[in-house]
Amino acid sequence: MALSITEREHEGVVILHLNGRLTVGESNPLREKIGEMLASNHKNIVLDLEEIDYIDSTGLGGMVICYTQVKKAGGTLKLMKLNRRNVELLALTRLHTVFEVFAEETDAVNSYFPDREIKRFDILNFIQQNQPK
Repeated sequence: MALSITEREHEGVVILHLNGRLTVGESNPLREKIGEMLASNHKNIVLDLEEIDYIDSTGLGGMVICYTQVKKAGGTLKLMKLNRRNVELLALTRLHTVFEVFAEETDAVNSYFPDREIKRFDILNFIQQNQPK
């Protein structure tokens, strides 16, 4: 399934909703979209990964490249709504120490406003609670 990306704005924060897979042939559209966002001076970006069912090493590398691009431009790239497999992938690769991860959009958006209360996603607790029994 080809990666599709839809964008919308929530309180000045760009939400990119990704649908499909982030794999070897599908990570370039994300990098291009991030480039477009930065070119139009949108530097606060959240990737909604709720409908990403699979990420391979190239897709993960593409996300890291996007993170670096945004950071160099003076912005931040955050993640939200990861499924169990993708949460485990972030933990396994230790990328949960790089990306800020949120369970809900409200918390992801609020994280851009220092005066707002946010609920951080506890990735290790999530993995422990979702272990097969």
